Amino acid sequence: MTDERRAELAAALAELQERIAAACAAAGRRPDEVRLLPITKTFPATDVALLAELGMTEFGENRDQEARAKSEELRGLVQGPPPRLHMIGNVQRNKARSVLRWASVVQTVDSPRLADALAKAVAAARDAGERDGPLEVLLQASIDGDPARGGSPLPELADLADRVARSEQLSLRGVMTVAPRDWEPARAFAALAETAGKLLLDHPNAVEISAGMSQDLEAAIAHGSTLVRVGTSLLGGRRLASL
Repeated sequence: MTDERRAELAAALAELQERIAAACAAAGRRPDEVRLLPITKTFPATDVALLAELGMTEFGENRDQEARAKSEELRGLVQGPPPRLHMIGNVQRNKARSVLRWASVVQTVDSPRLADALAKAVAAARDAGERDGPLEVLLQASIDGDPARGGSPLPELADLADRVARSEQLSLRGVMTVAPRDWEPARAFAALAETAGKLLLDHPNAVEISAGMSQDLEAAIAHGSTLVRVGTSLLGGRRLASL
């Protein structure tokens, strides 16, 4: 089954890389300007290990309990440096310290309170010798301002970016978004690109734009995405029972 699954993942990965390369060519960009982030939530650690063998080094997870268990299992499955895991789901403030045990990047910082909670957790972890540097974060942007979907409204991102940048415990790396379902993807990603460009004027290290999934990655790449998040098109249907 392992050989069969590896071949399945290799074929899907090659197809996705071709899509990304074609989208970059259409946008006048180099393929190396856009990374693929496999979204491995609900998939077993063995799939992550197989993708690591195929060259993937970063993966996205959205549930603390599942990701924490998976990261521990990966220590015995992956040779060499451990994969970098991105938190792409909502972070409850009281779970900040727990998320830090496995996440290299948190992509969903959308409020001053969450930024402060993460900074406090990072400081405690550093004092305890559990980590030796700040946490990389992205600001989650709400394109349509709907609080039900999470994310900071676009007009509030600049203040949030300034707050994160002032923290010695956090490293502002860029922005992320999910295009609203009732918006044309190109319109949503254009709005994000405009906001990201403005943030760069004051925060030149905030170069990451995490945008685009299986159904809209071409539109995201056309508007500057540097990281596309893909799950189903790469890994197939859901594998794990809820934890």
